[in-house]
Formats: sequence, C-alpha cells, structure tokens
Amino acid sequence: MLLLCFAAVLLAAVLVSALAHRTILSTAALFLVAGFVLGDGTTGVLHLQADSPIVAQLAELALFAVLFTDGMRVGWADLRSAWRLPGRALGWGLPLTLLVTATLGHYVAGLGWAEALLIGAILAPTDPVFAAALVGNDKVPARLRHLLNVESGVNDGLALPFVVVLLAVAAGSDDLHLGDLTTELAVGLAIGVLVPLAALALERTRFFAASAAYAPLNGVAIGLLVLALGKATHGNLFLAAFAAGITVATFGPRERAAFEHFGENVAELLKLAALLVFGALISVDFLSDISLAGWVFAVLAIVVARPIALWISFLRSGLALREQAAAMWFGPKGFASVVYGLLVIESGITAADEIFHLVALTIVISILAHSSTDVVIARAFDDTADTPNWHNALRRMRRRPAVRGRSGGEPTAAATHKGDGEAGTVGQTRGDAADDD
Repeated sequence: MLLLCFAAVLLAAVLVSALAHRTILSTAALFLVAGFVLGDGTTGVLHLQADSPIVAQLAELALFAVLFTDGMRVGWADLRSAWRLPGRALGWGLPLTLLVTATLGHYVAGLGWAEALLIGAILAPTDPVFAAALVGNDKVPARLRHLLNVESGVNDGLALPFVVVLLAVAAGSDDLHLGDLTTELAVGLAIGVLVPLAALALERTRFFAASAAYAPLNGVAIGLLVLALGKATHGNLFLAAFAAGITVATFGPRERAAFEHFGENVAELLKLAALLVFGALISVDFLSDISLAGWVFAVLAIVVARPIALWISFLRSGLALREQAAAMWFGPKGFASVVYGLLVIESGITAADEIFHLVALTIVISILAHSSTDVVIARAFDDTADTPNWHNALRRMRRRPAVRGRSGGEPTAAATHKGDGEAGTVGQTRGDAADDD
C-alpha cells in the first residue's frame, strides 16, 4: 500500500512539477500533505507509527543520499577557498541557534533545561533540500549557494554529538560516552575519505575501467559501500556521506560528472518517499495534542532562533544585506531533525513524546514555509526581473524624438559640450544600447 501511494503521489508531482518550478507550489509540500491525508490519523490508508522500523530507516537513508549528493557538488578546493562564510555559520551560527532554540524551549514551551537543550540540538541542523530553488538557482550569488550547501552538509554531523550527549543528560545517565562519540565521528570521516579513494584508485589501474553505461553506477556503488561500512562499524553515517561526496568531487571529476544527474534523481526519490512517510505520522489528533505554547515555540524556532544566530555570526563579514537576509531565513528543518527526533522516541526518556511532537510540528511548519518561499526569494536575486520589459520599451519610445533630432543635424548638449561632440554622441549611443539591454 505504501508503494502504491508513493507511486500515485509521485505521478501527480511529476505532472505539476513545471508549475511548481515557477510558483510557490512545492513538490516537497505535496508529499507531506499527501502523507497527512493518507495517514492512519486521517483516512487510514497508511498505517505507520513513529516507532515503525521503516520510518527511521527511510529517513536515515534519505538523509545519507542527500548529504552524499550535496558533497558531490563541492570539492576540497572549493571548501578551502570559500570557507570563511560557512565557517562563521557553523562555528557561531550552529551553537547560537542551539542556545536560542533551547531558551525558547525552556521559557515558551516549558521544558526543563536538559530537554530544552536537547530540542535545540535536534532543530539546529539545516537542510537546503527544501530550498532547492534557491540553492540550485544560478541567479543567486554563488557564495550564498555555497554557504547554504556546505553549512547544511556539515552541521548534521556536528549536531549529532550534542544530541547524543544531551539525550544521555536528559535520561539522567552519568556516562556521556564522549569517547564513543569521538570514535564514531573519526570512523565516519575515515570511511568517507578512504573508501572513495580506494575505489577511484582501482578504476585508474590498467586492469579496470567503467563502461559508459555503468559509469553512473560507480557513485552509487561507492555510496552504498560507505553506508554499509558505516553501519557495520557504527561510524557517523552523515559525516561519512558528506566526506565521501567531497572526496569523489575532489579526486574523481569524471566520476562526479557521470553520477551527477542520476544520483540527484535517486536522492530526490528517497527524499520524497521519506516525506510521505513522515507526513503519515502527522494527524489532526497529533497536532491537537500540542499546546498553544508549543505552537508559539515552533513558530519562534523558525522566525527568531536562526535569524538572530546568523545576524550575530555575520556581523562585519562583508556579506550583502540581501544575501544575509536570505541566509537568515533559509534554515529549513529536514531529515536530520526527523532522524534525531526518532532517536528521542527510541530512548524512552520521560519527555520523549512531548519533544517529538514539538520537533515534528516545527519541521512541518518549516517545510511548508521554506519550500513555498524559495522561488520568491530566488527571484529577488534576478536583476533582469527587477525592470519589466514594458519599462524598457517605454524608455526607448521616449528617446526616439531625441534620436531624430540628432539625425537632422540639430546639435545636442552632449555634442557641444567642450567641443567633444563625437565622444558625447558615442557615450549617448552606448547609454541607449545599455537601456535597450
């Protein structure tokens, strides 16, 4: 039944994708709403619970695929040459977002400080998947797209240690397992770097070569191997995924180009399937269980926490005001927060149900808000759209009498200025041409 529903919604998304590309309609929101309608709490077509194995597994797999393909878009040279802004967002923005969200969780939602800090860590990571029109739009400045892409790829893995430590604190555990966390991060990073390097080295020997038909599957094989080894060794899957993508982009440009479109389509399918499943967990009864204070918290966590954190992070950074405003707004909550929220459910701590409700509500509001405004904000960076065509046509019509006057021999002010008539005419002609453009 899940497969049938996914196929039907996918077909509907394909049919409206052209309209969604140029309007505020979002395919991500379509799958979320479809899951809500088909879920057990609404029509009962899909019977899924937060503790169902497929929920956590699909969310984890989707996040891995998204991070792997995100890493493919940037190489180490790109990261090293343009790390200043992402470094501010990660070094200052991530912990500040955590602290502001935790403050809202304590004073608005009424959580204890341990639980408030935990929900702050869960909601701190960002996901550019729901702002695809912004991140993938060439009209948007490259440094802004690079900032959002790198930040979202790295902050998922950076937030995980905070989630695990704060989960142990909320459970009253004396052992925070800091050594295990360090090992998990180190193993994930090692797998993400060494596995792609080994695979690329093998392909470059005279004994092996990928055919044109199988070249796109090279990236898939590397990704699956990293995923399997990460799960077998308990390494950090999300850091391994992003590191593997960066490694392939850095040392295998040919493999990166072959994988690009195919890999993005696979990641998109997994993302949409995870959204459908996540939407099925939400129902009217689920939302009605959340108090008014919880709703206020969810809204403030989106419109206050990240904007304040990034405003402080980008002070004296030289980032243009328009770019800074876009970065402050586009902090969508996505698959990392879903996975971390499910970890809370599995932990069985006293406030697990309340935390999951608040996390789910914030994610739903974020998906609807950010995926519906990315096109609008992206258009704000399109300078060609600032001046409509009719405006340029009107200006050309107004200039025609002046052109006829010059052709009839009547001197203009520009032509008689200090005897430099030729230069003035050329300058005016260039100005007309620029207006026409």
